[in-house]
Amino acid sequence: MSRESPDVVMEQSLDRPLARSSEIDQPSSEVVRFTDQPLVLDCGQSLSPFQVAYCTYGTLNADRSNAILVCHALTGDQYVASRNPVTGKPGWWEIMIGPGKPIDTDRFFVISANILGGCLGSTGPASLNPATGKPYGLDFPVITIGDMVKAQARLIDHLGIEQLFSVVGGSMGGMQVLEWAARYKHRVFTAIPIATAPWHSAQNIAFHEVGRQAVMADPDWVAGRYVDEGKVPRRGLAVARMAAHITYLSEEALERKFGRSLQNRVAKTFSFSADFQVESYLRHQGSTFVDRFDANSYLYITRAMDYFDLSADNGGKLANAFYGTRTRFCVVSFTSDWLYPTRESREIVQALNAVAANVSFVEIESDKGHDAFLLDEPELFATVRGFLGAAARKRGLPPAAGA
Repeated sequence: MSRESPDVVMEQSLDRPLARSSEIDQPSSEVVRFTDQPLVLDCGQSLSPFQVAYCTYGTLNADRSNAILVCHALTGDQYVASRNPVTGKPGWWEIMIGPGKPIDTDRFFVISANILGGCLGSTGPASLNPATGKPYGLDFPVITIGDMVKAQARLIDHLGIEQLFSVVGGSMGGMQVLEWAARYKHRVFTAIPIATAPWHSAQNIAFHEVGRQAVMADPDWVAGRYVDEGKVPRRGLAVARMAAHITYLSEEALERKFGRSLQNRVAKTFSFSADFQVESYLRHQGSTFVDRFDANSYLYITRAMDYFDLSADNGGKLANAFYGTRTRFCVVSFTSDWLYPTRESREIVQALNAVAANVSFVEIESDKGHDAFLLDEPELFATVRGFLGAAARKRGLPPAAGA
């Protein structure tokens, strides 16, 4: 939680000009550019050329059977277990991935890619359009979770991996896990969708629309052409992030962290300054977000999540998405997650049971809300470690050195 004056933090960040980041087209991570075959999108348009930025951790074994693809959530990136070059912060899931950790890089080869539509190296609306030499902006085609996964599959082909040992992810990352398991059944040995759902609910679409409208109402958005105009819709994007961030927490977590405590003052100011700590926290979340994320990417990615519906894509019956699967599944939810509540994870489990799939399900008691999958949750760590370990023995992978 920021202890700085919230008004100063917000104004300093929102008034500061933003230079175009080299990470958009030339990321610090690995990148592969595909020029030989267009990526045909679900909207009917194609992208060519396009590129995917990615990081890897650990060593790919001789028969290429130990690869794990980690899929990131809405505002994540490829820097899952290494320093982010924009923020300077540690990887967003270093608590889960690394030597001796639940996803053990002494044993597994971990791949994490920036999604299609992102803004840290993979092709998205902030990327340069080869036809114009300017950022795509709203000329970028509308994409889906399926399109993101198709781009990832091209990366996995490039790496020479026929079958992934596992695909793992939470939230929107979990949607990608489900899409992988449905679209590329023979290429996924195990799947771990965490804190996710088989379709985006009306409530979640509504939250996303509020965020998009906040961005588009910012006069500096200028119909998506803000880069050409030398502007950035900072205030709109900050508000969108503030609203979304509330959904990632729980009432219990907010009460425990903030309650009604005042921020750096002993009495109310009788103004619209951030009197309360929770207000300061949200302003800080919004102001720091605009320094690392592209506003148009936010529009495109939230829309892709809204379009996600595995049932509708498979004849109106979710079980059809997994018919014939041989993938082993571990579905995880959290009791206090009201963004993707447990009942939606149960829909996944019931669909898998309907096709006699190999599935285990864990509902973890936690008061941390949706973001629990990113935090210190020992039961989650034990679940992932145990599931991957059992699957590795089934697959015949050797144990980690020293195990």
